[in-house]
Order: sequence, then structure tokens, then C-alpha cells
Amino acid sequence: MKTKVLIVDDSALIRSVMKEIINSQPDLEVVGVAPDPIIARDLIKQTNPDVLTLDVEMPKMDGLDFLEKLMRLRPMPVVMVSSLTERGSEITMRALELGAVDFVTKPKMSIQSGMLEYTELIADKIRAAAKARIKPRTVPAPGSAPAAGTVLPQIRNPLTSSEKLIIIGASTGGTEAIKDFLVQMPSDCPGILITQHMPAGFTKSFAQRLDNLCKISVKESEGGERILPGHAYLAPGHSHLQLVRSGANYMTQLDQGPPVNRHRPSVDVLFHSAAVCAGKNAIGVILTGMGKDGAQGMLEMKNAGAYNFAQDEASCVVFGMPREAIAVGAAHEVGALQALPGMVLNYLATNSSRALRV
Repeated sequence: MKTKVLIVDDSALIRSVMKEIINSQPDLEVVGVAPDPIIARDLIKQTNPDVLTLDVEMPKMDGLDFLEKLMRLRPMPVVMVSSLTERGSEITMRALELGAVDFVTKPKMSIQSGMLEYTELIADKIRAAAKARIKPRTVPAPGSAPAAGTVLPQIRNPLTSSEKLIIIGASTGGTEAIKDFLVQMPSDCPGILITQHMPAGFTKSFAQRLDNLCKISVKESEGGERILPGHAYLAPGHSHLQLVRSGANYMTQLDQGPPVNRHRPSVDVLFHSAAVCAGKNAIGVILTGMGKDGAQGMLEMKNAGAYNFAQDEASCVVFGMPREAIAVGAAHEVGALQALPGMVLNYLATNSSRALRV
């Protein structure tokens, strides 16, 4: 049975291109196209699509307003189609907060040579969205903390904070999963390196959003930064992020080498560098995502002495990357997203009896 897709976009050209791309796949079928959310609302009732592609900026009703109403009244997998602009990236981040599964950038009509790769990208994202678990979203206020009464370990050992590193990889559904993980990290946590599959132009907005929400400092990595406790460094969308050593210091390094597992940035590249440079001082965390990127790298981390955590199936939007890591024996512990920050901090605070109530 084919996955039914409804396209919502105010551009007739984009609707036509998207329809051609999707219908070229043997397992996907466009069941309707709509120029605005008003028409889309009726078509959803008529066609009962499995996945909706939605332009972020729409006439008659803003795409975000439509998405918010849709996720409240008739939750379904939505893939946002975003423009490569600062406003487009900010709207896209908000859409992911509201419950969109993933996003793609608008196709570039002038680059025919890249259309095959773009076709594969859209098709993969729609397939992943069709399998996604759609859950209600709660959007925290800036500086928000875990629920009252939550007990999290307190990391006060300078050696622990400076020597240990938390290495995170994620893909589909990962923007919200990473946010949910980082908002629970205390200001004295070890330095954190993150690779999230995301195109260039969006990672900066994502990092700024995280920085506004978290106790720790979060930035898009520029390469060459000394990794500090209480700081997180996000791979930019155009480069692999790697961990390197400079004397006694851990540093970030960017690499624009070929994609690995079809991705740049790649989780495997980050995890491999952590295995080589940090060994037993690394703590690996693999979150929701499509595909297998990160599984082999996490296994290398385990073999080098790192301790690894994987998100469980029930709390994943897409249980691809964690499943692959678990299958190869790379994860020491598996837990729900809500529990993972505490599990990581408990591991770090094994020799400490102190706990912090937040």
C-alpha cells in the first residue's frame, strides 16, 4: 500500500515539482495539492493522507497557525518545506516545536544535476514521517527547568566536568529530543558535542534557540574552540564536527569532507573522533533518527572505553538510529528520553551522593 501525501504550498511551480518528485517513487502517492490551508483542511477530510508537506509561509492562514490547529485537532505527520532564509529557519524551528516531524528546503529549479539527490532526500523524509510517532508538544519558556521535585545529580567535581565529555547524535525528531535533553543539563555539566542532521542555514537558529532555553551555553561550532564545561557545540549544517586534542585540551574541528552515511554532518564522524580522542572519558548518547548513522561510531566508542546511552523505542519519533546502535551492541543503557538526562548525570555522579533539587 502506498503512502498517501497531501502537498500544501502557495506556489503552483513548487506544487508541480513536489508532485512529480513524490509520484516518481513506487511507494509514495500524491492524493491532493492545495494552494492554501483553507483548501488543505477540506482535502485532509476527503483524502485522509498519511503525510502532509506544508509550506512554512502561506496566504490566508499562516503555516504555523495552521500547523498548531492541525496538531491539536487532527495530529498527523507533517514535513515542512522551508526557504533558505533567516526568517525561514526561525519559522521552521518553531514548526518543529509545534509537532512537525521534519523539514526540507524548497527545491532549486536551476540545479537539475542535484535533483536526483533532492528527490531521494524528500522521499526518505516522507517515508520516515509516515512511520513517526506523533506526540503533543509542550513549548517551554526560556530558562525553564525540569518539573518541580525532579532530582538530578549535581556535578561539582572540576576533574569530572573538565575531563568527561557528552557526545550526542540525532536525526529525525532530534531537534526536540536534543532540546528536551539539554534543558535538564546543569550549568556545571561536562562539555557537550552534538551532531544533528540539518542543512546549512538552520543550525545557527537551532543553536540560538537552545541557548535561550538552557542553563548551559549552546553555540553553532566554528571550529577551533576549546571545549568547556557547561558549554555545548553543535555541528554546523555544512561540516562534520570532530573532537581533537591540543595538548591537555579538547578542541572542536570542522571538516568538509564527503558525506558519511549520506550525511554531512555525520554522527559516525563525531563518534569516531570521540572514540579516538576521548576514549573512556566520553559518554555517548544516540537519540531519535532515521537510518543507521552513528551505530558503528558508537560501537567504536564502546570499544575504546566510553559509556553509551540510547533512546528507547517508545519515546522516539523514529526508532532508526538508536535501534541500529542497540543491535550492534553499542549501547550500555537504553532509556526513555525524559529519563536519559538523569541517567547520564547519575553515571557521572556515581561516586557522589549529592543531589540537586530543581
